[in-house]
Amino acid sequence: MKGQKIHFIGGGQMAEAMIRACIAGGTLTPDQISVADVNEARLQLLNTKYGIDTGRAVEQGLSAADLIVIAVRPQDDLQAVGQNVQQFAPSAAAIVSIVAGVTIEQLGGYFGGERPIIRVIPNTLTDTGYGYSGVTLNAHATRDQVEDFLLGFGKVQYLEEPYIDIFTGFGVAGPNYIYYFIESFVDAGVLAGLPREQAWEVALENMLGAVAMLRQTGLHPRQLLDINNSPGGVGMHGLYELNNSDFAAGLQRSVRAAVKRTTELGVKK
Repeated sequence: MKGQKIHFIGGGQMAEAMIRACIAGGTLTPDQISVADVNEARLQLLNTKYGIDTGRAVEQGLSAADLIVIAVRPQDDLQAVGQNVQQFAPSAAAIVSIVAGVTIEQLGGYFGGERPIIRVIPNTLTDTGYGYSGVTLNAHATRDQVEDFLLGFGKVQYLEEPYIDIFTGFGVAGPNYIYYFIESFVDAGVLAGLPREQAWEVALENMLGAVAMLRQTGLHPRQLLDINNSPGGVGMHGLYELNNSDFAAGLQRSVRAAVKRTTELGVKK
């Protein structure tokens, strides 16, 4: 992305994670990035930590931008943000929105329907190189306009827009379910009598190893369960209790609730 300018409107935690990963990985240099936010303390922190430009007036930041990342909350005044963009930004500047629940059609109403608009549900594992961002484009946007930037903080899956809210509740919120499972699994080991440090190491190793087995063998999880467990054995007794706990249905309800909330966030009150 040599020479391109990226202007962030909103400098919250997700914007910072994207900036941090892009700078650390060499996708962007600090002088390519500017940020605007209503929170002056937040701007000072970003400037101090990353050396990026946080002191530009609205007109200056927008007029120089090739990509404009909309990183505000769904309940913020997108109408006012859109008016500034339409007034000051070049017509070729692409909008990259990470605002949950706000559709391409709604974004076109705010920022201009003839402008390139990319709706992104950003990866939350930005510092690891793992995880996917979900992306959908309007008719005026191309992958070339945004892909280098997006690959700076993880992998990319291009989706039809009807799948975006589902991707949010399942894929982007996915690490939450994994963290919660690991925490609960470690607690189970401690309850059974293992010291917490040992339970922690075993849980992480089991998680990494299980993922590696699925990738290397190409087998379905049920096939590996069958391989790992003998009739009447220790593992089968443990799985029996897990099945009685409503584990699978509870996880499915959690994903559905997250998807539902994503859709609600985009509805104008």
